[in-house]
Amino acid sequence: MGVTHLTVVAESDGRVTVYTDGACRGNPGPGGWAWAVPGGRYASGAESHTTNQRMEITAAMEALRALTVERPAGIDVVSDSLYVVKAFTDRWWEGWLRRGWKNAAKKPVANRDLWEQLLPLALAPEVPVAFHWVKGHSGDHWNDVVDELATMAADRGAGTSG
Repeated sequence: MGVTHLTVVAESDGRVTVYTDGACRGNPGPGGWAWAVPGGRYASGAESHTTNQRMEITAAMEALRALTVERPAGIDVVSDSLYVVKAFTDRWWEGWLRRGWKNAAKKPVANRDLWEQLLPLALAPEVPVAFHWVKGHSGDHWNDVVDELATMAADRGAGTSG
């Protein structure tokens, strides 16, 4: 895999970049999530019956859970999920909260249980978090790494870390 170090690698400004991805075999079906810090730590996990969107959210959530405890100057989450990225860059979460967890179509927000766990991690003032989109399957090395980790977790029904 090429991701074997056990430390978080911070940029010169003290920020950490983490790549995240989710995978699902069938939708719903067996799924996997993964995150990796280039040149640093990584982790993945699996669920037996889930959706791709749930795995994408879980990947970001698990990355932030693991990395915020180390108090970097900030975290840049890179994902190929527009669903996850736009929830923050386009501030969808503000409308969800204002409308009582309803989306713009006045329907319940999908995956609310996971969003309610991710929002406090992503919005905590102690460690600023920024979300960035990368096109999936476009040759971005670290996006490919987390895609492979998430897919392996979905296939095996178990994750890994290092």
